[in-house]
Amino acid sequence: MLLKLSYSHLTENEPKKKLRFVYFVIISFLVSLENKLITMETTKRFDSAINKLYNAFHNNSLNPLCYNQCAVGNILDNKDFWKHLSNYNGSLELNYVGLVNQKLGKRFNGYTPIELLEIEMVFLKTCGYKLPLQTKKQSKKAITKDILFIGLEAVVSKLCELDTIPNVMDCSELFQYNSSTSNKESLAIMNTV
Repeated sequence: MLLKLSYSHLTENEPKKKLRFVYFVIISFLVSLENKLITMETTKRFDSAINKLYNAFHNNSLNPLCYNQCAVGNILDNKDFWKHLSNYNGSLELNYVGLVNQKLGKRFNGYTPIELLEIEMVFLKTCGYKLPLQTKKQSKKAITKDILFIGLEAVVSKLCELDTIPNVMDCSELFQYNSSTSNKESLAIMNTV
């Protein structure tokens, strides 16, 4: 595989060669990822959710503290009705309304009430919030684009898990590397840095 190459054989006087090598590795990675996405069969709900989250991220309309603009709010077309499925934001405990909708098999843009709560919990937790969310106490937390991106990575992984499709965020196959730490451990390490 191309990514096994090393530029250690290049001397310090060859920065252009090093730079070209790095570009080569990055381009190889992107091409491989694109091929992986093209050949992977996904569900309609997955494609729709990814598209909405992508647009929200790039339009700066992703806000963990707003029911309309959080991960689930964006998946549900910027509507906040889903907040009535649980008494606490970031909780996996369905309230009466949530339980009734779950038992009736109700789906919102393809997702069950418990799946929506799971998606939002992953997003909030990865963005660094203590759950269940208490908006008044944590509203002063600075949310950067980097934090939102890390949150979205976790959401995409969760969406893949829910649809039982390969995790498009997992680069271990591409780099032919199996990590000795789990994704949860990696996220915990990243959040302490």
